[in-house]
Amino acid sequence: MTDWISHAPDAARDYLDGNRLDEVECIVSDLPGIARGKAMPASKFARQRQFFMPSSIFLQTITGDWAEDIIPEGTTEPDMVLTPDYATATAAPWTGDWTLQVIHDMHMQSGDPVPFAPRNVLKRVIAAYHAKGWKPVVAPEMEFYLVARNVDPSQKIQPMTGRSGRAAAARQAYSMSAVDEYGSVIDDIYDFAEAQGFEIDGITQEGGAGQLEINLRHGDPVKLADEIFFFKRLIREAAMRHNCFATFMAKPIEGEPGSSMHVHHSVLDANGSNIFTDATGAETDLFRHFIGGLQHHLPNAVALLAPYVNSYRRYVRDFAAPVNLEWGRDNRTVGLRVPISEPEARRIENRIAGMDCNPYLGIAASLACGYLGMVEGRKPRAERTDTAYGVDGDLPRGLFDALGCFRDDTALQDLLGPEFGQVYSAVKEAEHHEYLQAISPWEREHLLIHV
Repeated sequence: MTDWISHAPDAARDYLDGNRLDEVECIVSDLPGIARGKAMPASKFARQRQFFMPSSIFLQTITGDWAEDIIPEGTTEPDMVLTPDYATATAAPWTGDWTLQVIHDMHMQSGDPVPFAPRNVLKRVIAAYHAKGWKPVVAPEMEFYLVARNVDPSQKIQPMTGRSGRAAAARQAYSMSAVDEYGSVIDDIYDFAEAQGFEIDGITQEGGAGQLEINLRHGDPVKLADEIFFFKRLIREAAMRHNCFATFMAKPIEGEPGSSMHVHHSVLDANGSNIFTDATGAETDLFRHFIGGLQHHLPNAVALLAPYVNSYRRYVRDFAAPVNLEWGRDNRTVGLRVPISEPEARRIENRIAGMDCNPYLGIAASLACGYLGMVEGRKPRAERTDTAYGVDGDLPRGLFDALGCFRDDTALQDLLGPEFGQVYSAVKEAEHHEYLQAISPWEREHLLIHV
């Protein structure tokens, strides 16, 4: 083993115990959350402290096209400096050889953090919390679908076939029999997660056909975002082993619920006490201001939580997704839920984000809105104790409108970083323009000869 491995987590060292490391994947997250980077022999990785990638990777759209270049000196595609964060080293147990993945920190050649790198955006928000003496804690939930292999985009996505030979059934929430249908995929997910050192808090069947939810334990926001970044790849690889696809699209199947990334938030002070609870166990003003900040600023952050045109198909009334920013205790019809807990574990669950969002940006946006609420002293609306599905929506109805709201919130832009806001908006506008050039089957069916 080389010296750097001594700085890797226990799980990575355990994975290599008695084996020779063959390859290292040096990776970063781009704006959509796709792993970009280089794979190199382990011997070469051990000899170098950094490597380089062009800053233009942050201008690439989800289709592989490019947004207008607004990065300083971007026309010459200058390199960024990438240095390994050894604490993120984790196995790639699906590969044919002994491979580790390592997330890298990204800096400009000046030494400043790359302002439009998603991981750096999240770190910037956390730094604002730390400057106030606060420590944010999150616990994410990941929903996704296991679907039949689909190699023809013109064909509708279908549920996967389970071990019974029948397609996965809908409306089977929390059914253990439904989970057993694709138990072999879940077994590989557990095995891969164990090899990578990730702790799964639970797996449940959700309401969609072949839809699952994985809960992660609460912890540091960057560490949890790293895990979701790794988990998406892990789950896809487990599914491919069993002749099916895992998809994190917000709304992959017509008539089925969408997939969300619910995020639970709490905030600790310097002594490790929850600032949402006072000495008597009662709710604090900061707890209410956090909710008020989410209600006020989240409509302007939706472009990060729902980043694609498909994302807005999830916000459909009566399809288990919130269409409002009401709040309530133990109320799943609101966008902002306060789960049952002991006072010291008091937290707020943001149910707005889709699973298609970049986890770094989704968590950063949610934390930013709560932070602004606390520093601005925002008061929440009255609690909803009844069903809130009938409440008029607070959210933008499409990506174009969401981008307009995002640009107009200067406080949110300043907290996330103005350079990031400019680059993100440029990429999403380019994607929206590309989408408008595509003609859907619905349009061909209903408009071709009738209008």
